[in-house]
Amino acid sequence: MPHATASWLVDNTSLSFSQIAEFCGLHILEVQAMADDLASSKYTGRDPVHSGELTHEEIERGQADSDYSLKMQKAPVDVSRTKGPRYTPVSKRQDKPDGIAWIIRSHPEISDAQIGKLIGTTRNTINAIRDRSHWNIANIQPKDPVTLGLCSQRELDAAVAKAAKNIPVTEGEEVEAPVVDQRDDKEKLIEELRRERAEAAKAASEAAQEAEAEAWLEAKRAAEADESASSQG
Repeated sequence: MPHATASWLVDNTSLSFSQIAEFCGLHILEVQAMADDLASSKYTGRDPVHSGELTHEEIERGQADSDYSLKMQKAPVDVSRTKGPRYTPVSKRQDKPDGIAWIIRSHPEISDAQIGKLIGTTRNTINAIRDRSHWNIANIQPKDPVTLGLCSQRELDAAVAKAAKNIPVTEGEEVEAPVVDQRDDKEKLIEELRRERAEAAKAASEAAQEAEAEAWLEAKRAAEADESASSQG
């Protein structure tokens, strides 16, 4: 829940990114991404005041002093997973078919049971998407479930690795296990932000150069016009 808490603090307070990152145990770039809407998925805010983790007075102290470290009033209540399908927020349930279609297309080795556990869906839905009998099949577009926020990269990698072990190998044939990216979600987010900022800086530099060249050309034309007018006079 730290991402949801950070999202709420970004939207509802004037705390600095470093204060929010420290309180929620996140990297400051993750908080920056939330504020800039660059995060791969939009988190539904979770009010830490309502849950008793923070007080309004503590937030006000932090807003008054950007160097102040917020103090948690009580530890967040851990919510243990129960048996059954994964819970998916209502706002993301419409994305499930897209995530299922992506897994079916990109990782056909993953079993229906694994897909159901990963996405939180039923075999009937998976089969309907696979045989294209789903009621909304015309609008389903395969999308990475990690990008959609339906599961984490670590969970997807684990499912791929597990499925790879179950692929039958015929005599004389070797099956290469899919390359599993060992980087965690935070490292990928930081790398993505760095790449986007480098591209933005490059674009800004090119725009500045173009503007400078345009200004030089305009000045040259004006000088030539003045010179021409002087010669004619």
